[in-house]
Amino acid sequence: MSTKIQFSKYQGAGNDFVLIDNRNGLFDRKNEELVKKLCDRRFGIGGDGLMLLQNTENFDFEMVYYNADGAEGTMCGNGGRCIVAFARDLNIISEKTDFLAVDGPHDAEISSDQVNLGMINVDTIARDGEAFVMNTGSPHYILKVENLKDLDVFNEGSAIRNNETYGAKGINVNFIEEEEGGYFVRTFERGVEDETFACGTGATAAAIAMAIDKDLYGDISIPIRVLGGQLYISFTRQGNTFTNVYLKGPANFVFSGVIEID
Repeated sequence: MSTKIQFSKYQGAGNDFVLIDNRNGLFDRKNEELVKKLCDRRFGIGGDGLMLLQNTENFDFEMVYYNADGAEGTMCGNGGRCIVAFARDLNIISEKTDFLAVDGPHDAEISSDQVNLGMINVDTIARDGEAFVMNTGSPHYILKVENLKDLDVFNEGSAIRNNETYGAKGINVNFIEEEEGGYFVRTFERGVEDETFACGTGATAAAIAMAIDKDLYGDISIPIRVLGGQLYISFTRQGNTFTNVYLKGPANFVFSGVIEID
């Protein structure tokens, strides 16, 4: 017997997601094969990930995020921005929201297609040779490079992501290069196992890494260009603690529909 699933597709700077309104609780959140199938670009809808919007106490909604491989994932910054736009389009929120994700509460503000999303505080930053390593809701490795536009991000990123240093779950890998007016970042994402057009938690980690690299303190705003567009990261740095961390960028509706699954 086939099942019909209503969905919407959103993208944030080219990071694309399948979104499902699961306030009725009918979608089986343990069905990893179904999630993987829906994210498949040839046999499903196609997306870097899938999100369920669910009811939860004391918040406007809960965000449940899955990687394209079907596994429930860690925080996704661009996904967070997209689910805020989805919630607005469902008339659950208007301009401001507080919602719950896997890494805790988040606040956000939306105006037109721009979403400014509150991220977790960061106070633990490690080094791996020249690279910075930190968790911004998901674990990230950030390495400064030259001639980033020609870098083989897939192979270089895959080798680091699968390095035994980072265990079975691996790490997301970001390469960063300074450019006029900000920085350019390219990311190899675990769970997608490929380069994506944008990574919100990765852009956030990259901006924090560059604040350390440049010895910046106080209230800081750093523009990050990604393959899919422009993101802006802001935060306050005191010592090596980063608070008031915000990720700002676009979140756009692409299309909606119904898919029938056997």
